[in-house]
Amino acid sequence: MNQLLAIRVFSRVVETGSFTKAADSLELPKTSVSKLIRELESHLGVRLLQRTTRRLTVTADGTSYYQLTNRLMHQLEDIDQGFSKAQGLPRGKIRVDIGGTVATLLVVPALPVFFAHYPDIQVELGVSDRQVDLIEERVDCVIRGGPLSEQSMAVRRLGEVSWSTCASPGYLDRYGVPKHPKDLDDHLMVTYHSAATGRVIPALFQRNDERHLIEGKTILSVNESNTQLAAGVAGLGIIHTFSYTVKTHVEQGKLVPILSEWRPDAYPFHVLYPPNRHLSNRVRVFIDWLVELFAQID
Repeated sequence: MNQLLAIRVFSRVVETGSFTKAADSLELPKTSVSKLIRELESHLGVRLLQRTTRRLTVTADGTSYYQLTNRLMHQLEDIDQGFSKAQGLPRGKIRVDIGGTVATLLVVPALPVFFAHYPDIQVELGVSDRQVDLIEERVDCVIRGGPLSEQSMAVRRLGEVSWSTCASPGYLDRYGVPKHPKDLDDHLMVTYHSAATGRVIPALFQRNDERHLIEGKTILSVNESNTQLAAGVAGLGIIHTFSYTVKTHVEQGKLVPILSEWRPDAYPFHVLYPPNRHLSNRVRVFIDWLVELFAQID
């Protein structure tokens, strides 16, 4: 039995809650996963997992073994990194999940600087506005905006960004310029709906103590931020989004800011990672770099 491989397989089964998902994530046949778990249990002389046709649960011994071996596996990883040929620089792959505009407008353009400092790190970037399961999908960290609802995750604050409401010059020539958020009830808005729930997220407008939540009329609703931006540039309606998203298009005259005095509070962004997972050096330096990157946003 390859004990290190068996431990890796056992960890993935615990984290995913499934033999099939563990096999898929490790690119191993399901039969190999089952065999390694049986051999590991036989070697230890204890039952690590309780398996039925409907459910997989971790035994008390399995939980204890997972906690101890998980720590050990990461210590081995740090030892390997310590012997890197690149003068001790972190190396290896990290999996990161971020939203569309954060990826295309902030992170990806700045990655050459990161890779110049850390040439032995490979980044596997998942780009979408859906919320991923960090444990099941083996993601090292995610960037998320807004109030935090996942109390089970470890969190580091990245910063905050301001809002902007815009429309194309052609749209404003055709429909006029709204002077008050209530005017948007008579305007087309490219609304944003949650990829998880499908519900439209109203645009918030705030000036001093006065607040308005507006959906407006719509012929197009999207669940991805780059698409919302493209729709605004195309003249399909008014968009309410982050200022960094529209900055270049405003400078080029493709979008015109409106209702500038009606801005809600800045929107917080955080990086999240599993609290029970050892934070490797490569993930740590990537998160430090993200903090520096967000500090440069206007």
